[in-house]
Amino acid sequence: MHLFFLPQERNPLMPAKKKVDCAKLIKMVKSGTPQSEIMKAFKFNTAIQFKTHYLSALIETGTIPEVKTGHAISKSTPAKESVVNKRGSLIISKELVEEMGFAEGTTFTVRKTKAGISLKKIA
Repeated sequence: MHLFFLPQERNPLMPAKKKVDCAKLIKMVKSGTPQSEIMKAFKFNTAIQFKTHYLSALIETGTIPEVKTGHAISKSTPAKESVVNKRGSLIISKELVEEMGFAEGTTFTVRKTKAGISLKKIA
């Protein structure tokens, strides 16, 4: 079992996602506007950027369904907050401990990951 804690702030090295008028983008594509004109109108630098925004627009408008991955957090399960206390211990709520089936004395390996940290229960 793995628990992942994601950092709350945006990575400052990654550019903010460009805001795009989804309806306008879809309309231009459906009307047959050439890709180069669409890229110029939306100030896309690459074809990949254009295609990524077009796919996102189709998903956002419900034209096509979003692909579900095994790593996504279920929207029906809200994120639970944990706290590091003054001694440096990570405090996980009793509710989450019970929900995950942990007991007093359960041990974990802790690993730093690109996404944050990973806790893996030791069998």
